Amino acid sequence: MAHKQDPNEKVLYVGDSRIRKRDYSNVTPPDYTEFPGKSEAFIPNFLLKEWMVGVVALVGFLTLVIAEPAPLGYPADPLNSAFIPMPDWYFLFLYQLLKYPYASGDYLVLGVLGLSGIPFIALLLAPFLDTGKERRFYRRPIASSLMLVSLVAVAYLTWVSWDHYEHELALSGTVPEHIERKIKAEEAVAKGQPRPIPGKEKVVAMVAADDPAFTDTMTQAQCIACHGAELEGAGAPALTGIGDVLSKEELVEIVTNGKGAGMPPFGGADGSLTAEQIDQVATWLSKQKAEAAQ
Repeated sequence: MAHKQDPNEKVLYVGDSRIRKRDYSNVTPPDYTEFPGKSEAFIPNFLLKEWMVGVVALVGFLTLVIAEPAPLGYPADPLNSAFIPMPDWYFLFLYQLLKYPYASGDYLVLGVLGLSGIPFIALLLAPFLDTGKERRFYRRPIASSLMLVSLVAVAYLTWVSWDHYEHELALSGTVPEHIERKIKAEEAVAKGQPRPIPGKEKVVAMVAADDPAFTDTMTQAQCIACHGAELEGAGAPALTGIGDVLSKEELVEIVTNGKGAGMPPFGGADGSLTAEQIDQVATWLSKQKAEAAQ
């Protein structure tokens, strides 16, 4: 700089070569929590992060489904009037909600579209409707209150639906399929046998298939319409190997008085079989054992 510089002259500093240029490529970006009242943009910053997390979770879920497919239950029984259909556990609250008078009958449209559709649409629009920058839940009374009410309602409706389901099971004396499967598995393990696989049970052949108790009496009583022509179970429980499960006296009792809503009584004054015929059928069924069929 000249010693005789004009004091009115504007000085412009171009730079100083002694100052090194810093490299910011490896510097961690600032956390938005360091700036009170500030937040990152929902689109695209926050939305991109959520999308990436969702992709990772979806890939993991698909991998689990492919590696461990859902087990199949027993074949559907259209003649089993005691069966109580139930949705998966995460739909129990909606299943219970649709049972109430204001969500069914004359208000079916309101129950299906209103009570289930409006909350879902509101959840999708929540990021656009609630644009406040405050993230503390106690400073967002409206959003926090709606979330707490929703959680309490879902928990309550789920509990009510399951309690009502267990009450119906107790009234009808029905054993759920998963409980029946568990009992059979425990019995097989106790006997030193492998666990039964639903749908892959060993088929037991009939014993004395030409016996009149089967060819005449049971055919006349239309037993094969439910239990199958080979007693393999065509809607009703299979009778092959029934002699390993029930005694003759128990079979006489079931055939005479019926069992549950699926097995009608064949004895008594209004029955289609006489006591002698029932005894013949029970005697023949008691011979249906796995060892005898081999």
